[in-house]
Amino acid sequence: MINKLLRLLFSEKCPICARIAQNHYTAPVCSGCWEGISLYRGALCEVCGRPLASEESITCGDCISDAPLFKNARSFGLYDGVIKEAISLFKYHCTKRLSKPLSDIMLKIKMPEVDLVLPVPLHKKRLRHRGFNQSALLARHVAKRISIPLITDCLVRVKDTVPQVGLHAKERKKNIKNAFEVRNKCIEAKRLMLIDDVFTTGATVRECSKVLKKAGAKDIYVVTLAHGKGDF
Repeated sequence: MINKLLRLLFSEKCPICARIAQNHYTAPVCSGCWEGISLYRGALCEVCGRPLASEESITCGDCISDAPLFKNARSFGLYDGVIKEAISLFKYHCTKRLSKPLSDIMLKIKMPEVDLVLPVPLHKKRLRHRGFNQSALLARHVAKRISIPLITDCLVRVKDTVPQVGLHAKERKKNIKNAFEVRNKCIEAKRLMLIDDVFTTGATVRECSKVLKKAGAKDIYVVTLAHGKGDF
């Protein structure tokens, strides 16, 4: 009944197929398009989760030549199609209500056993401009569902970097260098889940993991909604 009332008052066209979104929970994305979001089941790097071309491979070249400090990274799907559109609506068009259904998608990934959940932080200037941290909203829902404490004041972004979108792998790594700090010792000897929306080259979560390990974190597991197809 609530959905029917919301549809009458706030009917929205799906940006993907142009049909009226019948379910306010996933609106403006309609239920039909939302159900098309699928788990990636192909070959992937056992460390960073990068999609691989062959089932014979288990680790990508980047993780062999420059092993990250996180234990492993996993994403629900590829940054393409409906999930890409949904993340764009959520992140860039302030459709914050999508944080709940998107976090429910993340929960379909097998969650690692951890002590604390942390979001990848935004710089205070970016946070003021956008009005919210999309990773923090996702992390809040996930932490609540798995009954693990959420920590948002430990890992902070101290460098106002240019957006990573459009940058190549080497540029991303240089851009994000020394961008994060750990402000308290609550993570010492703890297993951490680091949550972000999209894993592209991994430069951001690699840099976060570096400062978290330096501050005494035991193990770090990265969980994201989607894995991009960036320039590695």
